[in-house]
Amino acid sequence: MQKMLSYVRKAIDDYNMIEDGDKIAVGLSGGKDSICLLMTLKALQRFYSKKFDIIAVSINPGFDFFNSDFLRKTCEEIGVDFVEEKTHIKEIVFDIRKEQNPCSLCANLRRGILNSVAIREGCNKIALGHNEDDVLETFFLNLLYGGNIATFAPVSYMNRSRNYFN
Repeated sequence: MQKMLSYVRKAIDDYNMIEDGDKIAVGLSGGKDSICLLMTLKALQRFYSKKFDIIAVSINPGFDFFNSDFLRKTCEEIGVDFVEEKTHIKEIVFDIRKEQNPCSLCANLRRGILNSVAIREGCNKIALGHNEDDVLETFFLNLLYGGNIATFAPVSYMNRSRNYFN
């Protein structure tokens, strides 16, 4: 945990990701990246010079097998408020649109819903558990399918919502 804390703190300091008074919505998918991010931010909160609040937000896409009990329990154990947003993403993507390649539409819907929940909950920033593999995957998807060399930045500002994505 110490090593993770040092890397996360360095990234936060290098890119000015956290300011005093921030309320950060952590996108909690249930994967190891988002859970590690949540736990690391909670640990950082104890000693970081800038005071900030965090909440965990999980987007329930509507699949029968989706179970948020583990996420809820994890958040309770570390003292983080948990918000589960139930959606109709599965119905929209698979039943109505019958998407052959659903990943992009699903990701866009989840991102929009996460942004809406963050605004509703009074958050001014959103933290996502992206890692180096995600950056490389985005790079190659843009290169192969978009014909350009690009990936996402460590910090992005969303004009319409006034939220920062980290």
